[in-house]
Amino acid sequence: MKSFITQIERRFDISSSTSGLIDGSFEIGNLLVIVFVSYFGAKLHRPKIIGTGCFIMGLGSILTALPHFFMGYYRYSKDTFLNPLKNSTSSLSTCSINQNLLLNRTSPEMVGKGWEKESGSYMWIYVLMGNMLRGIGETPITPLGISYLDDFAEEGHSSFYLGNLYAVAMIGPILGFTLGSLFSQMYVDIGFVDLSTIRITPKDSRWVGAWWLGFLVAGLVSIISSIPFFFLPRNLDKPQKERKASVSLPVQKEERSQMANLSKARQDVTETVNGFIQSLKSILTNPLYIIILFLTLLQASSFIGSFTYFFKYVEQQYGQSASETSFLFGFLTIPTFATGMFVGGYIIRKFKFTLVGVAKLSFYTSILAFLFHLLNFALICENKSVAGITLTYDGNNPLASHINVPLSYCNSDCNCDESQWEPVCADNGITYLSPCLAGCKSSSGSEKSMVFHNCSCVELNDFQNRNNSVKLGECPRNDQCRRKFYIYIVAQMLHFFSSSLGATSNIMLVFKNVHPELKSLAVGFHSLTIRTLGGIPAPIYFGALIDRACVRWSINKSGKQGSCRLYSSTLYGKTYLGLSSSLKFPALVLFVVLIYAMKKKYRGKDTKASENEIKAMNEANLEPLRGDEGPG
Repeated sequence: MKSFITQIERRFDISSSTSGLIDGSFEIGNLLVIVFVSYFGAKLHRPKIIGTGCFIMGLGSILTALPHFFMGYYRYSKDTFLNPLKNSTSSLSTCSINQNLLLNRTSPEMVGKGWEKESGSYMWIYVLMGNMLRGIGETPITPLGISYLDDFAEEGHSSFYLGNLYAVAMIGPILGFTLGSLFSQMYVDIGFVDLSTIRITPKDSRWVGAWWLGFLVAGLVSIISSIPFFFLPRNLDKPQKERKASVSLPVQKEERSQMANLSKARQDVTETVNGFIQSLKSILTNPLYIIILFLTLLQASSFIGSFTYFFKYVEQQYGQSASETSFLFGFLTIPTFATGMFVGGYIIRKFKFTLVGVAKLSFYTSILAFLFHLLNFALICENKSVAGITLTYDGNNPLASHINVPLSYCNSDCNCDESQWEPVCADNGITYLSPCLAGCKSSSGSEKSMVFHNCSCVELNDFQNRNNSVKLGECPRNDQCRRKFYIYIVAQMLHFFSSSLGATSNIMLVFKNVHPELKSLAVGFHSLTIRTLGGIPAPIYFGALIDRACVRWSINKSGKQGSCRLYSSTLYGKTYLGLSSSLKFPALVLFVVLIYAMKKKYRGKDTKASENEIKAMNEANLEPLRGDEGPG
């Protein structure tokens, strides 16, 4: 889902805020059944519940991919140059080219080929429902799976098996990003259209990869993997002698025992409810727990929101394709996170920190991560040079606003469609919105290699360009921006490592500051809060603010706003990084308050962490890397 978030936006012509809602639907599905699974899971057949969860996840993935087969072929442009004249030396007026295209773009012939079929405006709802179904299916897998594995393991061996489990599970996200990279390179309608007629490339802002293929593969693998779970036993086999003794019990005695147990169960339910309310009241009136809850919520919201659009940010800011971004950061991010978590746990165990020391470690690593995060502001690239958006149409003067830009005398007589998005690049590094708006008079070549000549707007701007020609596609980023990208990679790895370095100590603070009997409830309520107030809304409000940085929207056939074609790089960078910083900084302030309050409470007390607790924290912190939403 993270790899394909941009592809889904373009395919369904939706904004970033809508794609954020789709991404958050995984957590919505998770929350719908988490209480049911937590209560009844241990009482029922755990392997069958896990198998059912895997099967539901598979169905959700397939449902996510289904809209592709009902929407018709992807239409990346309302104007198509699919049939250029074979005579490359012919000189046709740009106006004539565009007038012919405008007259024919809804012709029955083009519709019959599938190029003009409009995307279903609400088909994205099926993607949302599929992702929600995936969230429902995922719920029982980790908690019931770990408890089941622990029950079956020999005494002292559970940590070995859990370690192997988590190590193997790390392959999952890496494999997911790798497949995402592979499928992003494939055109969305691969196998259905003649790929030689496709003139856009993976770096084009309209490119949509085979996003549906990834969900189909994931769905089939999930369904197949669910099968073995239905053949696993419910519980451990009892010893032979114990089984024989239990069989020889009189039936009457068993019936009396069942009646007594039923009466006792009713009484236990009442006591359980009262006990739950009192326990919940106890943790919610614990000042330290509340402070930790709020600061981790701020940190998680920052991480979830920024990571949801992390790949999109790299694509838009540095001109990288979705395929390159997924492959590069998929291989770097996950191992960096895992290494940081294990190193953080090792430091706590090695130096035997007190609880206040653990809080200080978490605080210092958070400051370090925040400083690395601030470096990204210096790595924001300048806006692209785009005639009609950042520059006047003749390319000579910068614009204060991209709204209602007047035509220049170089293209005012061309009768161009100003809403057309068919970007072309001139040798001077300026991108023009279309060959018509560049004032081009002739063309040569075909599809991706098409070149337009005698472009009057280019001639006015670049006297050294004697051919005054432009090529299809946006201009690539300049060398300075490419250098910033390499520095950005290093800065992000350092940021991810320092953030994960304090992850173990963060979760440790959650349950070490409450009564020992309330540990499970404290961790469960913490997870519920993060998922509800962090996992669901963060992608939505991050997406809504990112939308405000858009300077060029696509327009669908019905005349409504679709997905964003071009962002203001500086505004996007400042908005994206600024929102994340505005969540990180208050968390640092709360850390200071927390450390002060903990010093006051634990003065003179021994609060050192045990080795088993550190191991448990490492295992708990690896779960978000395998899930869909960050630090849940």
